Amino acid sequence: KEEFAERNLHLITKLRANMKKNQVLTEPQAYYLRHRGLIETAFDVLKNQLNIEHSRHRSPKNFLINLLAGLIAYTFLEKTPNIKAYPQKLEDKQIVFIQENVK
Repeated sequence: KEEFAERNLHLITKLRANMKKNQVLTEPQAYYLRHRGLIETAFDVLKNQLNIEHSRHRSPKNFLINLLAGLIAYTFLEKTPNIKAYPQKLEDKQIVFIQENVK
């Protein structure tokens, strides 16, 4: 966890029986933890159906072409898993959803 914190990344996990009890999830962390199944489904589609995880490319150009082809194929799928981003409150009490291209 310390290595992630140095990179300003936060690992969100469920609290287990052997974990420290003083660890409290913030509201956005709890929101994304509830939607973890959908997030993992999206990664599963990218890895298994569109073959993005293949790691033995002979050149960086081939890697990028394969990655872009997989992402373009993902945009043509009829049903893709999606969740609404957690609403972020601004100073003037407006609620803004950070969301891109929802089908």
